Order: sequence, then structure tokens, then C-alpha cells
Amino acid sequence: MLLFRLCGKNVFPPNAISLLASMWEHIALRLYVGSLSYQTTEQELADLFGQVGQVVSATVITDRDSGRSKGFGFVEMSNDDEARKAIDQLNGTTLGSRQIIVNEAREKRDNSYGGGGGNRSGGYNNSRGGSGRSGSRSSDRGGYSSRGY
Repeated sequence: MLLFRLCGKNVFPPNAISLLASMWEHIALRLYVGSLSYQTTEQELADLFGQVGQVVSATVITDRDSGRSKGFGFVEMSNDDEARKAIDQLNGTTLGSRQIIVNEAREKRDNSYGGGGGNRSGGYNNSRGGSGRSGSRSSDRGGYSSRGY
């Protein structure tokens, strides 16, 4: 997209807002599909949602190590209207032997903890070491604090 410089700053041309708005209308809406059978394939998802509208992509999420399905996936429909129609018509229907859940996918949350799972204190009574009677450092018998470090 073309930007203009005004007083040393980048600014959008006057028609950019309407251009962005028209582009936004054509962005595919991503749908979450849950409670899938572990045997459900991406082709089966695409075929089911294709009965409602044009499918841009269909993905079944698999475990990185085992390659086995995690029981959910995502489908992108070509536009908002078809996506909302798919939610209305397919949520609660049966695929294979399972009643599926279909709703609008949420943005993936940024999990900056890596693979560790967050705030884990561990130890007895969630303490971080010491005697195991409480989480305070004052009860750390024989630890760093008593050695003057």
C-alpha cells in the first residue's frame, strides 16, 4: 500500500481507509471445530463445511510427537456470511460418531512461558525451598541467607 510522507511522518492517502475497509470485508473468517473424532480427516472437514459455502482451508490439529489428532481443528470460509452460516448450520451436528462444536476461532494467546506451563512454585505447600513449612525465606534453615550470600 502506498504511503505519503507529511512533515517527516508516514500517512495513508485519503482513499486508504475505504480500501482497507473493502479488503477487510473479504478476509476469510476462521472457525474453531471441536469435539472431533480422532479419526476425522482434513478432507472430511472440508467436505462437511463445503456443503455450506466455499472452504479456503481445513486443518485438523495433531500432536507434534505422536502425529495423533488432538480432537479439534480449524476451517476458514471464504467470507463472513458463509462462516456465520456454517456456525448456525453445523454447530451441534454429528460428524462421524461425535457431536461437533463450531464457533468463531479466537486469536491464539501469546504464551511467553515456553513449554513450562507458567508460575510453578513446586515443593511442599507451594514453597520455593527451605524447610517446607512455609513459603517465606525466613524459614530457610541452612540455605543461602544463613550463609551470608
